[in-house]
Amino acid sequence: MFPEPVPDPDPAFAGFELSLQQVADAALRVRVGGSGPPLLLLHGYPQTSAMWGEVAAGLAAAFTVVASDLRGYGGSSAPPTVPGHETYGKRAMAADGLALMRRLGFDRFDVAGHDRGGRVAYRMALDSPDAVRRLTVLDIVPTAEVWARADARFALGYWHWAFLAQPAPLPETLIGYDPEQFFFGGGFGRAIRGFRPAAVADYVRAVRDPAVVHAMCEDYRAGAGPDRALDEEDRAAGRRIAAPLQVLWGARGALPAWYDTLAVWRDWADDVTGAALDCGHFLPEELPAETLAALLDHHGRANA
Repeated sequence: MFPEPVPDPDPAFAGFELSLQQVADAALRVRVGGSGPPLLLLHGYPQTSAMWGEVAAGLAAAFTVVASDLRGYGGSSAPPTVPGHETYGKRAMAADGLALMRRLGFDRFDVAGHDRGGRVAYRMALDSPDAVRRLTVLDIVPTAEVWARADARFALGYWHWAFLAQPAPLPETLIGYDPEQFFFGGGFGRAIRGFRPAAVADYVRAVRDPAVVHAMCEDYRAGAGPDRALDEEDRAAGRRIAAPLQVLWGARGALPAWYDTLAVWRDWADDVTGAALDCGHFLPEELPAETLAALLDHHGRANA
């Protein structure tokens, strides 16, 4: 038996309830608040659902907001790994989100995902088109596109994709010597240190757990393996995202330097809109007011 939901102790989520919800082989830490049409929020690496704290109250004024830690991340459980890494693939994580929303009484809902959560969100829209009404992805292009276009810039700028995907226990062992330095000491990790103290404390607490570090490595191993393969299968079969798709990205991040972001997504979806915001990778924390306005504009249309 799981404990009953309790008031969320993070002040940014005042009025939300915090609980553990069992879905298939994972127990997910979940924040639920607000009222209105359902909106599922999915976080990225190396963070937790606390990343939505700057926009949670604004979204909860218009939606029933469900913010979940991905399997293996934050306060969610870490299911056993398998040789092909499918238990940390985006199909498994998308199935978690679908089961969670159904458990909460929502068969059809909106989804917004940042970074790794964005990859879960678009996989959910491809696998379960009847469930996803509207979709937002923040600061990503599809996984297959990333690997197909990888070059020297990618190898140097996003080297963690290949490092974390190395066979266990190499990355886990090296990270284990100083996980805080690895995740928050260099590159874009330094930016995280300046975000909400309660959120930063949640991120740091999580990466001190070797099981979370292993799960994050498995996430990236899945990205290099089954996630990429599923994307390529969908592209070959002509499957596309049917839900109206909003793409937001940071104008001062890597995406505009490497990709024509909207053009890439128009190869994957029928209805694509979006824009760059004047920030880096972490849109909801770096530019919360503008991110909130964009999310309300896109997802509010589903209910007009």
